[in-house]
Amino acid sequence: MRRRRALPAGPPLRERDRRAENLTLVLLLCTTLAGAGFIALYFAKPDTQFLGAALGLALVFLAAACLVAGKRVVPQIEVEKERPELEHLQEQDEVLAVIAQGGEGVSRKRFLLAGGGAVGVLGAALLTPVLSCGPEANRILSRSPWRRGRLLVTERDEPIAAAGIVVGELVTAFPEGADKEDIASPVIVVRVRPDELDLPAERRGWAPDGLVAYSKICTHAGCAVSEYRYPLYDPTAPGPAVVCPCHYSTFSVTDGGRRIFGPAGRALPQLPIEVDGDGNLVAAGDFSGRPGPSWWGVRQ
Repeated sequence: MRRRRALPAGPPLRERDRRAENLTLVLLLCTTLAGAGFIALYFAKPDTQFLGAALGLALVFLAAACLVAGKRVVPQIEVEKERPELEHLQEQDEVLAVIAQGGEGVSRKRFLLAGGGAVGVLGAALLTPVLSCGPEANRILSRSPWRRGRLLVTERDEPIAAAGIVVGELVTAFPEGADKEDIASPVIVVRVRPDELDLPAERRGWAPDGLVAYSKICTHAGCAVSEYRYPLYDPTAPGPAVVCPCHYSTFSVTDGGRRIFGPAGRALPQLPIEVDGDGNLVAAGDFSGRPGPSWWGVRQ
């Protein structure tokens, strides 16, 4: 009976593939560093451009490492030669030596450590954004900094005097001491004539002297409501309203923030306010509804 055996061709594999092996290890190390950089950026500075660059580099380095390893590190040359069945111990030892030589160019331990580390860190990077989809995110988005007695302040943390707002004026306010970047923080305060108000019965005390406050975040797509339309000629002009400049959703300010035009799906949440002993505006409670885009309300 005759069998075949594989014999190496050309120079020793260790000498020929050492540079490719080192290059593969360097590429795997770069994959690990880029993946770790993605995780660090996600927690320190979640800028989408930097995150995309880090993740893209990690994938490119990993692909390059696989390409180099497949083309140059793993032996690709085989030579077949007819031989008789091995009967003597010396012949068997020679074949074992040939098989061992075929793996001299690859250090399994180093490649397992480098490859396992790169794949592990990259997998962790891909799973990191899942942390933002848990119950904690929903709790944060539902949190409101407004409560009874909290002072309304300007962007410079100055109290807002009720007497300083005239009919037809729009003022942006924030809760004193709270994070101004929170989606529930900014409100708009406008003044209308008290006889123009048509609020529901349960909100009659929410608008002292014609001052009303609503969430500044549009209930359509979350843009900032920043335009105030106040009629100058009552017989023909529409009523007082605030307008979102992104998609022109329009909300009446005299009857509880009701949507009167545009794609928004619900009214602007109203904030009850009152005047304290110093003549400054303070919150009399929390919003009438959840601030933010309409889909939040649909989910509820």
